[in-house]
Amino acid sequence: MASRNGIGRLGEKAAERIFLAIAFSALTSLLLIAVFTLKEGVPFMLRTGVRDFLFSADWRPQSGRFGILAMIISSIWITLGAMVVGVPLGVGGAIFLNEYLPRHFVRIVKPCIELLAGIPSVVYGFIGMMVLAPFIRTHFGGPGLSALAASLILGVMILPTVISISSDAISAVPQSYREGALALGATRWQSVYMVVVKAARPGIIASIILAMGRAIGETMAVIMVAGNAVRIPRGPLDSVRTMTANIAMEMAYATGSHRQALFATGVVLFIFIMVLNWAATATIRRSAAKR
Repeated sequence: MASRNGIGRLGEKAAERIFLAIAFSALTSLLLIAVFTLKEGVPFMLRTGVRDFLFSADWRPQSGRFGILAMIISSIWITLGAMVVGVPLGVGGAIFLNEYLPRHFVRIVKPCIELLAGIPSVVYGFIGMMVLAPFIRTHFGGPGLSALAASLILGVMILPTVISISSDAISAVPQSYREGALALGATRWQSVYMVVVKAARPGIIASIILAMGRAIGETMAVIMVAGNAVRIPRGPLDSVRTMTANIAMEMAYATGSHRQALFATGVVLFIFIMVLNWAATATIRRSAAKR
């Protein structure tokens, strides 16, 4: 019996060390990526000038011009457009799933929605090129491949993130909140809007922030539908190029300062993502502290 207990303890220690090694390997990989990106990009930014790099829209690598303002603005445009499309649909879908749809339908519908996250982004981009871009060109004008097309595609792509996390936040609201609101004379919609959604607000905000990080970091679908013109957009029908698209398109042949400029663009993008993730983490912690 003692020998079996000893073997069991050894197995537990071995499993603990294996999982610890796996966790540290993931952390080490992330740290190496961050260090390598900063090592390549930050010296270039300091040498060129942070102001010229971030606040100039003149991107001509062959002439030594490396201003990424147009790509920063384009990334923000497309991300905000995706939020306008995806957030109302996502939050509304989460409310409908939890508060109005019968449970046996939820068990079917929710996995189907989450399955959207597993569809490769190139499929979304292909649908955008073949269906959405021609539709925009025919009915609204412009080249079709535009900020509007990219926003619509990304709005659909972030739906699983918004719906899944918002749905979990809404389902975590105690049933007594709903019953108390109804007992005070509120209608079902009033109890949902004034009580349930407000109680789940930190989780819903976290889902929106994480979806924003997903949208701003998307590459392949954006390359295929945004048009990839390096200019500051004046409207949603203009072709644009985001920071991620610029890195993916030019890294294959970039050398010297051009290559370092792309790494510096990666540093800016990395800062964007880190800020969004920090905001989501802080929101979730604040929600947990209140409960």
